[in-house]
Amino acid sequence: MQLTRKDAMMTAEVLNEAMPYIQRFVGKTIVIKYGGNAMTDEKLQNSFARDMVMMKLIGINPIVVHGGGPQIGDLLEKLNIDSHFINGMRVTDSKTMDVVEMVLGGMVNKQIVGLINANGGLAMGVTGKDGQLIRARKLRVKHKTPEMEAPEIIDIGHVGEVEHINTNVLDMLANSDIIPVIAPIGVGKDGASYNINADLVAGKVAEVLKAEKLILLTNIAGLMDKEGNVLTGLSTEQVDALIDDGTIHGGMLPKIDCALGAVKSGVTSAHIIDGRVEHSCMLEIFTDDAGVGTLITNTESTMEE
Repeated sequence: MQLTRKDAMMTAEVLNEAMPYIQRFVGKTIVIKYGGNAMTDEKLQNSFARDMVMMKLIGINPIVVHGGGPQIGDLLEKLNIDSHFINGMRVTDSKTMDVVEMVLGGMVNKQIVGLINANGGLAMGVTGKDGQLIRARKLRVKHKTPEMEAPEIIDIGHVGEVEHINTNVLDMLANSDIIPVIAPIGVGKDGASYNINADLVAGKVAEVLKAEKLILLTNIAGLMDKEGNVLTGLSTEQVDALIDDGTIHGGMLPKIDCALGAVKSGVTSAHIIDGRVEHSCMLEIFTDDAGVGTLITNTESTMEE
């Protein structure tokens, strides 16, 4: 299709707007947690893959960490394996862990790798077990009811937290033409596999690499205030205050804690963005607009609607 002069001018304006951002971020690392609708809608899948390819082509180093909870649940159901949750976390026995590894390290990981490669990139899929990338330890869950004097420590099986990230593996991949795609499976000192929350893995990877940005794709427009308005710019102090007054609560807390921890540990900024928007990563990184979600930095900022 031949472009009109108006179309060509619009393209030139977009490229001109993006130029200072390209200059700023070239050579920098951006960690992206990929999940939600962006993983299940075909159009969004391809727009995400093209965003990753474009970043790499212009000299940015994207590192993708993906989830896969719904896909795990679907396969467990097909295999007639019951799922139990405690405090929102799946109890993971050995049989369930086998399914987790099959889905995250196999099916989902290779699908993402294939999408990026099909859109002109060069991706490589790894789990935390490859090259001892993610050393994990068992996550101990505290459970307390009003009737209990002290919290109960519950063993939920092969669910872990990050103990150590092997940056040598990531540096080797990121400093080549390869886009790393990481499945959030860690390995313990005893060689056991552990399922780890993908947001937590993405945050820890961003921390140890001192990444320029941590981007968390979600199924919401961003962090909202009590009136339902999206807060586009927040400092870490403002986020702490929103947690203290109860504005941030429930299922959003772990994601916010991950973003907050990354920024406080040296990541320049964290973004919680709407993965239901096509090319949301590109919009967040390369445009002058407020973006498609919430930005968290260590600098003082004013909460905007």
